[in-house]
Amino acid sequence: MINRRKKGSRGPVRSKKVVYDGITFASGLERHMYQALKKAKIKSEYEGETFTLQEGFMFENDAYERQANSKGDMINRGCKKILPIKYTPDFIGTDFIIETKGRANESFPMRWKMFKLYVTCNLVGVTLYKPQNKKECDEVINLIKQKRNGK
Repeated sequence: MINRRKKGSRGPVRSKKVVYDGITFASGLERHMYQALKKAKIKSEYEGETFTLQEGFMFENDAYERQANSKGDMINRGCKKILPIKYTPDFIGTDFIIETKGRANESFPMRWKMFKLYVTCNLVGVTLYKPQNKKECDEVINLIKQKRNGK
């Protein structure tokens, strides 16, 4: 008889951190992208800049909510500073930004849309790439080379 474990909700995506060239990458896919960029002699910076997508603000109203991980009563969580929404892409070059994303977490799609709006308004001429596996990372290298060679 074969025992099979029930596959349930696995919770948040947790990738394994990897160290290469003295840099701690958040995943093996990020390391692969770094190696591919280095091999192709395409200059980029790993997590080189953080962009503020929405400024923080003071929320002056009352807001009755339950605390995030609590089953307790609703309490007033208003009248406090709301932190800004920031985004740090994986690789930044002179004319491109690469976000390697194997499996996205729950908040990523909204943050990615906000970042696209930021790029549209503030980073004219920058191309975004979002490879999701090693094959697509290699394809990104070819796309960057083609674009730089005017093809």
